[in-house]
Amino acid sequence: MKYSQKETGLRVTLIKNNLKINDIKELSIQISLNGLSFCILNRTANEVTFLKTIDFEQKQMPDAVLNHLKEELSSNPAFSEDFNEVLVIHQNELSTLVPEELYNKENKVDYLKFNSKILRNDFITEDYISINKSINVYVPYVNINNYIFDTFGEFVYKHSSSILIDSLIQNPESTTEEPTVYVNVNKNTIELLVIDKGKLQLFNVFEYYSKEDFIYYVLFVFEQLKLDVEKSHVLLSGNIVIGDENFVMLYLYIRHVTFIEKSYAFNIVANTNRRYLHQHFVILNSF
Repeated sequence: MKYSQKETGLRVTLIKNNLKINDIKELSIQISLNGLSFCILNRTANEVTFLKTIDFEQKQMPDAVLNHLKEELSSNPAFSEDFNEVLVIHQNELSTLVPEELYNKENKVDYLKFNSKILRNDFITEDYISINKSINVYVPYVNINNYIFDTFGEFVYKHSSSILIDSLIQNPESTTEEPTVYVNVNKNTIELLVIDKGKLQLFNVFEYYSKEDFIYYVLFVFEQLKLDVEKSHVLLSGNIVIGDENFVMLYLYIRHVTFIEKSYAFNIVANTNRRYLHQHFVILNSF
């Protein structure tokens, strides 16, 4: 059967509409040495259509993480589509926060080396966090960035703590009378933030290997800032659920412990348990 040029053009348009290949889609990829997370947002439909986390049994080296990433991107059909924007989120302990007014780009190595163990050939970059006028200096995974560029072309990358700080300062609960303590839990690290009346009072990352380590660092922050365990609220995100040993330890020592809840500007239709959306807090707030 033959089609005129007009008929063919109409047919192609109908096919495109049916397949939704003109939809605006964005991909976020969260990288850590303990796992990977992926999220696809369809801007046209205003829906998160894909959300997946891969946890490694053991902490990996960056080259091994890259191999896991290659395998997932090449084998999963969700990533065979074209994306209008790609964001890579680097999650590691190699970061430090500097007030904008004190920041000098020439000294970024010095800022970082006081808080983190860095190598001579590490590439160091920075994110600007406009909401509190600070600079987040950090070491990204360069091998990951190179591969993403080769695979998708131009993309954006940020440190996970930049997204965390920005989103939590904007959280309505950050304007309460008592300071709010946010604990973002990873496999072997916790990110602790204290926000008082919409302003960041503290941000730090602690490495832990037991439930005793975990509660020690949380209570240490309470002690240092003279917070009241009977009044200040702890809001949780990341790799923690009711009943696990870290949650139980928190509940023993602190009166108000709950999981962070947020209303997103998009619908989440991906196959995921909505009770555990707090586990995907960083990547969902990356859009």
